[in-house]
Amino acid sequence: MNGTYYVSAEHMTVGYDGKPLIENIEIGVRRGEILTLIGPNGSGKSTILKSIIKELKLIAGTVVLDGHDMAALKERDIAKKLAIVMTERIRGELMSCWDVAATGRYPYTGRLGILTKEDRAIVDAAIRTVHAEDFKGRPFNRISDGQRQRILLARAIAQQPEVIVLDEPTSFLDVKHKLELLDVLKTMVREQNVAVIVSLHELDLAEKISDRVVCVANNRIDRCGTPEKIFRDDYISALYGMETGSFNALFGSVELPAVSGEPKVFVIGGGGSGVPAYRALQRAGVPFAAGILPESDLDFPVAKALAAELVSVPAFSAINEATERAAAARMLSIGRAVSTVPAFGETNAANRRLYDAARAAGLLVDLDAVLKGVEA
Repeated sequence: MNGTYYVSAEHMTVGYDGKPLIENIEIGVRRGEILTLIGPNGSGKSTILKSIIKELKLIAGTVVLDGHDMAALKERDIAKKLAIVMTERIRGELMSCWDVAATGRYPYTGRLGILTKEDRAIVDAAIRTVHAEDFKGRPFNRISDGQRQRILLARAIAQQPEVIVLDEPTSFLDVKHKLELLDVLKTMVREQNVAVIVSLHELDLAEKISDRVVCVANNRIDRCGTPEKIFRDDYISALYGMETGSFNALFGSVELPAVSGEPKVFVIGGGGSGVPAYRALQRAGVPFAAGILPESDLDFPVAKALAAELVSVPAFSAINEATERAAAARMLSIGRAVSTVPAFGETNAANRRLYDAARAAGLLVDLDAVLKGVEA
């Protein structure tokens, strides 16, 4: 492994009761970097993290922390460098949220655990960092799962670590607090040069926050690389064994399978305007055709995933007469059309003519009418 890694697993084999689950793991994270583990449920992500932090005994290999074999380090010395936020519930009876966050100072307080004025200031700052001031005085066992997660992160921050290991830290958080938590981590990485090892289920968040990604599947490390190399439609679909639907690397999202069958309506879209209509029709079980879309258009990836038929042209290409005629003929044969485009510009003249042809033939209908007609 590269000696510049702050934490590294070298020839590490992990598992339970002496039985290997994943063998010969070689991964590492540098300070100022976020390393994210992704992969299907049960693939071993949490097992790897628990082995790194010594919660599980290694079957083979070594974990190195700041140049030292962690097996030879005292727990207090490890705690001054490495903080942990795991998914297991902790018991906090008779403890306030502030008290739980303050336990992050234990590597520094001595045997009696007495907090100094400086310790208290550090805990207060950690609580402010995770936006938990409003409930810091409440009993820890009487707050929501999302609030608990924020307090546990505050506890880790109060340790003033050089590396933080987190297992599914966003699992119980709403969208607002997911983004806040990840922003906190990214800020610590950037401003304090902290190293972060995290496992995530949310692929869109992993794609946006990670410096490097480790893919775990089928009892092995399947691939490591930058988000740009990992998050590709075909690879993510294969990694998770997706048999229905698809992963959209451009948007970092998944799409349900297209509704098969003869299209009931032709959707004239473009510029992102068609995406809500495509998804509404898919939810309603209405097969549809879409066009005319260049492959570089914002609508194209979702239309490709959800449309029963798609009329398109190569990226950044003009719509030629043959494609325009084919789209018009298909629209007329379907007999109904929906337009989601608010205004047609000069570069979208072909779709404007398609719209004019639909209007002249009396084919234009509202999307709501299509959906209500199906429901009726």
